[in-house]
Amino acid sequence: MGKLVLAAIVSSWVIPITIIVNHIVPEPYMDEIFHIPQAQQYCKGNFRSWDPMITTPPGLYYLSLAHIASLFPGFYCVEAASSFFDMCSASILRSINGVLAVICSIILYEIIIHLKPALGDRKAMLHAVVLSLYPLHWFFTFLYYTDVASVTAVLAMYLASLKKNYWCSALVGAFAVVVRQTNIIWVLFVACTGIIDISLMYGKGSARTAKSDVSIEHDFTYDTSAKGVNLKRRKSVKTLNTAEHSLPRISASSPSLSSGLVEEIRATLLTLWRMKWELINSFSPFLMVLMAFLLFVYWNGSIVLGAKEAHAVTPHFAQILYFSLVSVLAQAPMHFTFTHVVDLFQSFWRCRPLSYIQMFLALIAGIFSVHFFSVAHPYLLADNRHYPFYLWRKVIMAHWSIRYLLVPVYMYSWLSIIHMLGKVRSKLWILAYFLATAAVLVPTPLIEFRYYTIPFYFFVLHCNIRDDQHWLLTGMLYVGVNIFTMLMFLFRPFHWDHEPGIQ
Repeated sequence: MGKLVLAAIVSSWVIPITIIVNHIVPEPYMDEIFHIPQAQQYCKGNFRSWDPMITTPPGLYYLSLAHIASLFPGFYCVEAASSFFDMCSASILRSINGVLAVICSIILYEIIIHLKPALGDRKAMLHAVVLSLYPLHWFFTFLYYTDVASVTAVLAMYLASLKKNYWCSALVGAFAVVVRQTNIIWVLFVACTGIIDISLMYGKGSARTAKSDVSIEHDFTYDTSAKGVNLKRRKSVKTLNTAEHSLPRISASSPSLSSGLVEEIRATLLTLWRMKWELINSFSPFLMVLMAFLLFVYWNGSIVLGAKEAHAVTPHFAQILYFSLVSVLAQAPMHFTFTHVVDLFQSFWRCRPLSYIQMFLALIAGIFSVHFFSVAHPYLLADNRHYPFYLWRKVIMAHWSIRYLLVPVYMYSWLSIIHMLGKVRSKLWILAYFLATAAVLVPTPLIEFRYYTIPFYFFVLHCNIRDDQHWLLTGMLYVGVNIFTMLMFLFRPFHWDHEPGIQ
C-alpha cells in the first residue's frame, strides 16, 4: 500500500509539470538536440546511425523504444498516432523519465525499508518523497537526458544486491553501464560493499563465539512498546545472511571503531580467503560485467563513444571538494545544526591514529591545493545555462581570497560526511565509497552538479537520520530550489552564448 501511495504522490507533480514543460518548451533543449534525433533514428529502425557528438551508450534509446512500444497500441486505437515513428516526439521521449522517476522513488523506498527495517512505512515514505525531490534528480525528470535512467538503474542494482539476488543485480548493473559508462564504478562498488558486509558479519559472528566482550547493538527500532521489543528480539536471532545489510549502531567496544583501518583490512582479507569459493560463486556475475566493459573499452579505444578529443580523461581532484560541499548543502538542516557541529568536533578529538577521520584528513589535505590551480572545462565556461557557470565565474573566480575561504568549508563538508557514515558503516565501507566517488568524479574535467547525484544518494541512504523535522526542512529546501529552477528554465530565455576569448 505504501508503494502505491508513494507512486501517486510522485506522479502528482511529475504529470502536471511534464505537461507544462512540453507546452512551453516543446523543442529539444541543450543536450536534447543530440539525444532526441538519435532516439528518433532508432524509432525508424536505423540502428547503425550514430551522432558522433553523443558520448554515452544507447541504453536510454533502447529503453525508450520499449516505452513507446507499450504506449503505441493505445495511441493507435484512438487514432492519435498512425505509425510507430509518430510516437517518437520530444514529449513522448521525455515521458520515459517521468515513468522512471516514479519507479526510482519506489526503489528508494525499498532500499530505505531494507536498510532501516524499524523506520516504519510513514517515515520511509517521507524519506523517499524528499529524496525524489532532490533538485539534481528532479529537474532532469522533465528532459530527455540519461540522468534519471542512470540513477534508477544503479539504485535498482543496489537493491537487488541488498536482497542477495546477485545475478539480477549484475544484470541490472550491466544495463546501467549501457546507459552511462561511468556506472561501471558503481557496479564494482556494489560488489565490493556486498563482499565487505558479508566478510565483516562473518568475522563478527566468529568473534562472538570466541570473545564475550564484543557486542554489536542493532538499531532496529525506537519503539518501546511490546511489539517493538518483540521485533528487536526476533531480529537479534536472525541469521547473518539476513542481518548483514541492516545499519548497525557500533558500540564503543566494537573492533570496527576502536581498531585501525589497517587492522580492519587485514582481518577482512583473512576472512575473504576463508570464504573465497563462496564469494567467487556469488559475485562472479559482477566480474563478468567488468570483463565485458574492459573488452568494450579495448574495442572502442576509449571510454566515451563520440567527441573523444573534447572529453579526454583529465584529472580534476577539486571535484571531490565540490561534491562534498554540494552534498552537505543539500542536507543543510542536519549538517549545520549546533548539535551536529559539536558532535563532529568531539568525535574528531577522540579519534585515534589511523582512524577514519584522520585518514581522510590526510587525503583531503593532499588534494585541496589542486583546487587553486583548477580550470573549468571550456564547455562549462561557454555555457551560461548551468548553475556552475555562475558559481564559478561570478563567485569562486571573483576574487582569489574566496577560494581560500572555501577551503575550511570543503574540509568541514568531508568531515561531516565521513562522521555521519562512520556511525553506521565500517571504515572499509567508507574507504570503498570514497574511492568509488573519486573514480567517478576526478577524471571528469566538466563541473556538472548532476554527476553528484548517485554518490549523494548512497551517502544519504546510509545515514541514520530519523528526525522528521530534518526531513521536512530538507523537503522544503528542495521544493524552493525546484520552483526557482523551473521558473528560470521556463520563463527566462537562455542562449548558448560564447564569451570573448572562449573557443
